[in-house]
Amino acid sequence: MSYIGVDLHQNSITVCRREADGTEAFETLTLSPGDMDRFCGSLDADDEVAIEATGNSAWFRDQILPCVGRVVVVNPSQFKVIRKSVKKTDKNDAAALALFLAKDMLPETRVKTSAETELASLAHTRDLLVKQRTRLLNKIHALHVGKGLKLKKESLGSKRGLAAIDMALFSTCEQVEITVLRETALSLTASLKQLDTEIEKHASALTGYEGIVSIKGVGPRSAAVLLAAIGNVHDFESADKLAAYFGMVPRVAQSNETDHRGRITKRGNKLARTTLVQCSLVATRYSPYLKNFHERIRQRRGTGKAIIATARKLLSIIYDTLRNGWVFDDFTQFQRRENLRPAGQSS
Repeated sequence: MSYIGVDLHQNSITVCRREADGTEAFETLTLSPGDMDRFCGSLDADDEVAIEATGNSAWFRDQILPCVGRVVVVNPSQFKVIRKSVKKTDKNDAAALALFLAKDMLPETRVKTSAETELASLAHTRDLLVKQRTRLLNKIHALHVGKGLKLKKESLGSKRGLAAIDMALFSTCEQVEITVLRETALSLTASLKQLDTEIEKHASALTGYEGIVSIKGVGPRSAAVLLAAIGNVHDFESADKLAAYFGMVPRVAQSNETDHRGRITKRGNKLARTTLVQCSLVATRYSPYLKNFHERIRQRRGTGKAIIATARKLLSIIYDTLRNGWVFDDFTQFQRRENLRPAGQSS
């Protein structure tokens, strides 16, 4: 049995093979089919391999998984030995992975299914396009403001509003600029509609989709983002563990008898965290329970902390919904359908 650390790049790998007696052997290979076949052929069924999570780590893991006993995908933000190494070389990185793998001390990241990974990528692309379109519309609005013209930003969000722009009010140069901005924004709108259709189709096939969209305030696109981020809910022992994964827990600094708790860590998926907050703001409009909870926190600790606390409360509800296979007939009154099988259980 060998412990193998792999420093993975876009077109090559540096491998450290550590044996039980502590001896190490290194080699560098390309990611060509020939070198990959040779590498897989050198592996034994009881070997363990460690790689850092990168853009192609899921692909690499799938290539070697049938050949070894275990593949550990390491969370790079938690495994700081490599990032803060004095001698930052490929060999040192691979050796560090192999050493800590042998000691079973690597912070393992969660591996998502291909469906969850693809859906997360779709959602991320949609988020990029939405932000790009917003910047374009803001530029059109700024051109109006520069002319002393009053225009509501919201009016630019529709095709009709963009078509209603009075081009005669602008110079020839500005007309060209507005035309390009408008056409690009309309093109992005069409692309977003295509993405929305695909996102909702793939999200509806994931376990727990019916339950999560039955929560008033969580729509199909939000459900897609949250489900892709959560993955298998049974990976989390409690709702608190899921909240920590979302970065929705406070920073804690302890020294002797001092215990200071600051702002939330904001670790994890930023898009999922933002989506959760947005869903909680909508949910408070419909759910008396969440509305009262938000109001109690707001009166004691202010609006900002109330929003975060309510988002975390909603995340706890989502956690219970997915763990127990709940589907709400009326979320506002917490009325659930009966005789439903919890997520992950087979008939």
